[in-house]
Amino acid sequence: MRVLVTGGAGFIGSAFLRLALSERWFDSLVNLDKLTYAGNLENLAAVEHDAAYQFVQGDICDASIVNRLLEEQRPEAIVHFAAESHVDRSILGPGAFFETNLRGTFTLLEAARSAGVLRFVHVSTDEVYGSIDAPAEADEAFPLRPSSPYSASKAGSDLLALSYFNTYRLPVIVTRASNNYGPYQFPEKLIPLMISNALENNTLPIYGDGMQVRDWLFVEDHCRAIQAVLERGDEGEIYNIGGSRSLPNREVVERILARLGKPKSLMQTVSDRPGHDRRYALTSDKIEQATGWRAVVAFEDGIALTIDWYQKNQAWTRRVKTGEYQSYYARNYSGR
Repeated sequence: MRVLVTGGAGFIGSAFLRLALSERWFDSLVNLDKLTYAGNLENLAAVEHDAAYQFVQGDICDASIVNRLLEEQRPEAIVHFAAESHVDRSILGPGAFFETNLRGTFTLLEAARSAGVLRFVHVSTDEVYGSIDAPAEADEAFPLRPSSPYSASKAGSDLLALSYFNTYRLPVIVTRASNNYGPYQFPEKLIPLMISNALENNTLPIYGDGMQVRDWLFVEDHCRAIQAVLERGDEGEIYNIGGSRSLPNREVVERILARLGKPKSLMQTVSDRPGHDRRYALTSDKIEQATGWRAVVAFEDGIALTIDWYQKNQAWTRRVKTGEYQSYYARNYSGR
């Protein structure tokens, strides 16, 4: 199978490419990425010379680039990771989220329809379900109640993708994953931010009481779920992908500090962000039954591996935490 991956220089996309190339899942992989602040070709240094891999820099909103690429490469499948994905950034500047997540997805869907692509996997998030009171868990029929511009843009792109199946019979599959973590994650998300700040002996900003609950999914488990859906999922369906390990943010941070031997005094309470969802929770029963996939990396193992990676790759972290990152960090956390 020839596969086009969008956003393959980002955290999850690059993990998918590294794993797919190392295990030879496909005949060829083309990575289309705009290389925004979160796209980093260093993430793909291990595979950049692989004969089955090709990188193309380009914007998924640019129809001329997308159409030309599909005409030249003739991929049988598209795995669509490319997105603006950070809630805090969507609060500071929502425009880019609707441009990339909605217009970009529309551009890809139109191109895929014209090119006769045989599979289109649209990678989404559990955040489209909004905050869920315990003990409920969202299944794929759960109402969509997005709380942030980010999650609203993803919910909209989910519905758009599914409409192309219902209207044009484009073979679309939508996946909704819980919070990913692992090596190479840009240090604006909770786990890499807390690890990198702790390593630098900087304060760790904790929103509100820190008791927001998230389900944690190791990134390679997520990648294997995408492969399972691509090979064995049914067209027109939605599949939740969870790690089956829910923890409050504060407990996650305390575990990070304990493993690094850092004091809890580095934690600093800051005012909560607007519209902050209290609890995410989903069930992965459908994908487990349909494909046989199951998350296998325990949180204790995954977080240890992740912390060790950041300890050994502090030069990588310093390089990505310069320039634009410093400006974003100041805008987001100053005055809290």
